[in-house]
Amino acid sequence: MARITVDQLLDMPTAERLELAQALWDSVAANPENVPLTEAQREELDRRLDDYERNPNDGSPWESIKRSLRGE
Repeated sequence: MARITVDQLLDMPTAERLELAQALWDSVAANPENVPLTEAQREELDRRLDDYERNPNDGSPWESIKRSLRGE
């Protein structure tokens, strides 16, 4: 397998770098259990889950938030 340097990556056209970044992200997202969390991140996720379980009707649906951000 050929090695490529960071400088070579940065010299790639933007569209190619975006494609590469997406491919890398997809490979990470395919196995989220392999992404380490800090203790603080784990505590925050637990806190948010507890809050949701106590108040499942609080908050707004994602579609509503997207419309609001788009000014619709």
